[in-house]
Amino acid sequence: MSILTQVNNTDTTAPTSDEQQATNETKTTSEVKTTLTSEEIQRLLPHRYPFLLVDKIIDYVPGKLAVGVKNVTVNEPQFQGHFPGRPLMPGVLIVEAMAQVGGIVLKQLPGFEDGLFVFAGIDKVRFRRQVVPGDQLVMTVELLTVKQRRFGKMQARAEVDGQLAAEGELMFSLIN
Repeated sequence: MSILTQVNNTDTTAPTSDEQQATNETKTTSEVKTTLTSEEIQRLLPHRYPFLLVDKIIDYVPGKLAVGVKNVTVNEPQFQGHFPGRPLMPGVLIVEAMAQVGGIVLKQLPGFEDGLFVFAGIDKVRFRRQVVPGDQLVMTVELLTVKQRRFGKMQARAEVDGQLAAEGELMFSLIN
């Protein structure tokens, strides 16, 4: 049984057969959308080009985590000056991309749909690998806590080809 099915499965009776279990898993899994397109992301986040840094969400578990993808391309404006002849994605943009994936989780929590979340802090961020044009940045952001229905803390990690590129804790504050 998948994690998503475990989170959403409200049926506590044991299935009578493998066929029944497969039917239950299909039914509960289909209730929650686990991927988001660029258009769906733009309905949730206020960011737009050139600052929208998430191309799609490939996995989403409500109230828990999201996995997003950023396709890094050479025609992005930061590469004109960072650095000519050797383009590297700035670390602050990697952190911002991870934060935007975190925003997908926060914006879909009950009662937060109309809120705007901003950075409240960044802790323990480390960069482990350079990110360059042609890379696909895969970011996993997991919700750790929500306090006073105003502050959120998340653990984030970004990988390229299965190698850790960056990781750290991100804190958010809800503003109106």
